[in-house]
Amino acid sequence: MYLIRRAPLVLRFPAQRLYSTPPPPRARTRYPLRITLLASAISGGAVLGLYSDAKSCPSPPFELAETTSQPAHDVSPPLLTLFRTYFVYGLTSCETIVDHAPEILDTLLKVPLVGTVVEGVVRRTFFDHFVGGETARAAFPLLSTLRNENKGALFAYSVEVDEHEAAGTRSGKSNEQPVHKRIVAEMIRSIDVAADFEDEFGTQKAAGRRTWVAIKLTALLPNADALRNLSIHLTRTRPTLSPLVPFPGTPESSDLTVLHGWIPQDSLLTAQDVEELKELYHDLNRICTRAKDRSVRIILDAEHSWYQPAIDAFGHSLMERFNKLPGHRGLTSRFASGPGTAQGAELQPIVYVTYQAYLRRTPNHLARSLALARENNYALGVKLVRGAYHPHELAAYSAAASSSTSGSISISPDPYPPVHPSKPDTDACYDECAALLVRAIADDVKSSGGRASRIGVLFGTHNWTSSELILEELVNNGLAHENTASTDGNHKGTVTVSSHVAERLTLGQLYGMSDSLTNYLARRIKSTTPCVIKYVPYGALVEVMPYISRRAIENKSVLGNGGAVRERKEAARLIWKRVFGGTGL
Repeated sequence: MYLIRRAPLVLRFPAQRLYSTPPPPRARTRYPLRITLLASAISGGAVLGLYSDAKSCPSPPFELAETTSQPAHDVSPPLLTLFRTYFVYGLTSCETIVDHAPEILDTLLKVPLVGTVVEGVVRRTFFDHFVGGETARAAFPLLSTLRNENKGALFAYSVEVDEHEAAGTRSGKSNEQPVHKRIVAEMIRSIDVAADFEDEFGTQKAAGRRTWVAIKLTALLPNADALRNLSIHLTRTRPTLSPLVPFPGTPESSDLTVLHGWIPQDSLLTAQDVEELKELYHDLNRICTRAKDRSVRIILDAEHSWYQPAIDAFGHSLMERFNKLPGHRGLTSRFASGPGTAQGAELQPIVYVTYQAYLRRTPNHLARSLALARENNYALGVKLVRGAYHPHELAAYSAAASSSTSGSISISPDPYPPVHPSKPDTDACYDECAALLVRAIADDVKSSGGRASRIGVLFGTHNWTSSELILEELVNNGLAHENTASTDGNHKGTVTVSSHVAERLTLGQLYGMSDSLTNYLARRIKSTTPCVIKYVPYGALVEVMPYISRRAIENKSVLGNGGAVRERKEAARLIWKRVFGGTGL
């Protein structure tokens, strides 16, 4: 037999330290508790702030009557988008941050590591809120979303131009294409993208195309001083009209003859200016030719008053060529030839110019423009806005008036500023011009006889009262029919607009702003063609960063006093309703 030995059973216990006295209690950190309390306080304060904003949100000036049908597509934004809106307008509600936004961003972006974090935050907040995408093609999903909501889009490649880079003189970039030439190419590319979207959407070539393109003339030159010098030349040489049109005056068909003849000795225009302006005219013709071929409307944005006489001259010259109606050819159209001069165009107007209601000249300037278009037989394209440079205009004029030197950029010869002194004056001017334009549309519709439109108007406004006035003018002038509304004047029914009227009239707001007004108008106006559009800027983040900073500053003048606060509170109210079902409101 074998003897089997078993291993002894060994019980193992954790090693223990021997103490002559009991071990001291282990100290517990208080940091988790403090962090928890701090987080609770912050989140509780945020909820209270959100509720306070939601509770104090004012009702919109007008609402649709309860009998109004609901939209086919849900236009309420996702919850994350609402939180982004609340964050963006929470920051822009602080005037100190807004006024110093360019300097703050420029400083933070230059700090290693911090700049990367700031860029990421800006991309996910301000960029996504105000910019449609990094490229025109990348904005396709947004265009589809807007069209499904009965809205169109106005593309804008929003790049701020550095003069050294534009001229190709910045170190290390001499072999690259000048930036203003790249912008010209991008304008043409955006026209193709807009046309491709409309073609894919199945829109006809002659009507219903609501994806347009905006261009900024100062971005298409190596040096914007050429525009300023031309503006000075035109201010000095244009004939005096009766009634008088205050500075910056009003264009004449002969404005651009200086580009094709001799330069007066006392003119500030140089030979280099003339060459650059000729090149600009050539590039604008390339842009508008492509737009005409692809049936895409072009909007020339307005800028500061010291550029405006030259911008008006180019704009009306382009209208005289590309908006030409069957009939005789005008003076400026003799300087150009090619496909853009074809008569009997199906889509008119192709080219629009911008009229700023804060300029004192605008009512007389607009009346003169209507007459000039009739005299030279072209369709007048009008984008009517209030204007976004009011503080700059007043500051430049004050600097010029208080100094005998040439330190100010203002060129106004008038004894008063070119802009109205107050916002109520600007509002009254806008409404006066809007009524005049609706009457002009009514006259054109009644006398059209099936021909191309002689006028097209884009009313750019974030003002509820002005928007409602425009709709009332449409009804009063027989251009629209308002369905039965509630007896309460604040509740409105739908307004039915025929296709002939819809081709001549559009209302628009900036992307990321006044969405409640945009949605109200899109639901209220019933037509086969969208009568509401969003101004959609695009561009790479590094390119549009100056635009984002400028947009934050301009929000104060575009939205009016308390506009950012109102936008923040509207977002808060929607968030509260979505998350808490509206409890407590």
